[in-house]
Amino acid sequence: MNVSLRKWWKMKNKKFSPIFIFILMTFVTIILSFVLSLFDLQAEYSTVNDYTNTLSNNVIGVTNLLSTSGIKYIITHTVSNFVNFAPLSTLIIILIGIGVLEKSGFARTFFTLITQNFRKNSITFMLIFISILSSLFGNIGFVLMLPVGAMLFKYGHRHPFGGIIASFAGVCFGYGINVFLTSQETTLLNLTLTAARVIDEGYSIGINFQLFIMLAALVIGSILMTRVTERVIMPKLGKYEFDEVETLDKVKFSNRELRGLIIGIGAAILYLLLVIYMIIPGLPFSGQLLDSNGTYYIDKLFGANSLFNQGFVFIITFLFIVVGLAYGFVSKTVRTNKDISECLSYSLDGIGSIIVLIFVASLFISTFEQSNIGVVVVALLTHLTDMFSFSGLSLVIFLFILSIVVGLFYTGLQGKWQIMSTQVVPALMNASISPEFAQVVFVAGSSLSMAFTPIMMYYVIYIAYMEKYDKGNQITLFGSFKYMKSYGIYMFIMWFILIVGFYITGVPIGIGSTPGLVF
Repeated sequence: MNVSLRKWWKMKNKKFSPIFIFILMTFVTIILSFVLSLFDLQAEYSTVNDYTNTLSNNVIGVTNLLSTSGIKYIITHTVSNFVNFAPLSTLIIILIGIGVLEKSGFARTFFTLITQNFRKNSITFMLIFISILSSLFGNIGFVLMLPVGAMLFKYGHRHPFGGIIASFAGVCFGYGINVFLTSQETTLLNLTLTAARVIDEGYSIGINFQLFIMLAALVIGSILMTRVTERVIMPKLGKYEFDEVETLDKVKFSNRELRGLIIGIGAAILYLLLVIYMIIPGLPFSGQLLDSNGTYYIDKLFGANSLFNQGFVFIITFLFIVVGLAYGFVSKTVRTNKDISECLSYSLDGIGSIIVLIFVASLFISTFEQSNIGVVVVALLTHLTDMFSFSGLSLVIFLFILSIVVGLFYTGLQGKWQIMSTQVVPALMNASISPEFAQVVFVAGSSLSMAFTPIMMYYVIYIAYMEKYDKGNQITLFGSFKYMKSYGIYMFIMWFILIVGFYITGVPIGIGSTPGLVF
């Protein structure tokens, strides 16, 4: 092998750390913004006036970050963007609660008993099923379900990567599977209605408009992702070198540990009953955690002024602390105030590299967003709806593919739909396709690209947990994508069949809603 081939082979097999890749992508974004601004790359998109139902045009261009103002933005906003980066605070707070569960021994006892009494396939199915449903609570699933999945697999004598990968896939690909109307769905629904009323001023959509198709996607998607995890992912991961001897053999627990488990679960039930009471409106001293300005209950629960929404991470963390300490006091694994301190800091030991990883990820994402490259790409690609004479099924498939592609450059559902809905919804209505079906297709397509783009801010959490359980094989940014490939293929096929099947048959996608439009 000559010198040039050897150099190429070394470069091909060299593993670049995620930190290096995020830094490199930041510089690429800055240079790309400079190049695109030289060509004065711009795009137009329309927004709808809520009062007059008329369209107004907006023009947006790529911002040159290599300019004086661009460099000034990077220098002055890097620290604030890092401090306000949602995954940072959420991860640290959740890790405090996770640490109490692990250090006290509750996690070991609880998850070991579960894995000893249920089949592996059943455990994987429930993990993915709950991960999909976690989208009801916004982005908390990315931070909460991944460590739960890791512990579930670890104490089941399986590779923790399997739990992290399965739960991340469930949260990402399940982001488009909303059986219940979420606060995000109501925001999208309002944008859909606003765009629809340009064509039909009296158009209305019920809150259960997507119930049937989402129920089908929930069940089928959970089964498919379970199959991928067990048949494709787990065989690739191989054996895991466990640090703790007790994870290697079948574990028997003492009466003290079992009593601690019962008390811990009892404390969790009492705590959850109190929280549930505080989110039920109309009862004496209840509803204190709700936003009274919300229209629907889901808006009251997850509205901007909802204490439940604002404090959800703390509520979950405090639940973990209560459960872990209750277990620890009864089982005698927690005896002194020093033990409590060690429990609270247990998961935060050695997370310096994770903090650096989150810092460079926040720098890249904030830089990319400031450049407006993603917004311009979304607006330009959306114009293809008018350029091509699609109609009927071809128009539905086009929207589905378009949603996948633009999701690689812009991950915010609300921002994307605000740009796309004013063109897409009227176009589909003119082709006798209902606006609510357009929203379903858009959300389904968007969820398929979430697991494949580093601009999705919670992708860094996925990498962080992978590194936490890594045993010498360096995790790479693009290497982490390969675990999602099989999930993506299966979920693409599922959504394609569901969307085409519901459209062709005309079966209702929900209560009072069909794929076709009836004026």
